[in-house]
Amino acid sequence: MSEDLTRTAADPRSVSVSKTELEELGSSKAQGEPLGLAQLLDVAVRVTVEVGRARMTLAELVQLAPGSLIQLDREAHEPVDILVNGKVVARGEIVTIDESYGVRITAVSKSA
Repeated sequence: MSEDLTRTAADPRSVSVSKTELEELGSSKAQGEPLGLAQLLDVAVRVTVEVGRARMTLAELVQLAPGSLIQLDREAHEPVDILVNGKVVARGEIVTIDESYGVRITAVSKSA
């Protein structure tokens, strides 16, 4: 069953909308090779290192300028969070590697 709704052609914002009912899926077995871990190893994920967070009002935010300091909710000796796609998977400490920053993993999350 399909139902079309169309605005008049004189209206420059005209849209065509149709409603379609889908058939119910029957039970069927999957065919072909299952998706294995090896096929997922090249999938890119976002890795984020979170040093800390701060909460401020909009009034405080708009007053920020070069040289402003924002105090974070962690102390300098506390580990940083390592997140994969937004989920904490490990903790670590900030290190320098040549001229770049890095993270040494100190603990892996048990729920990761």
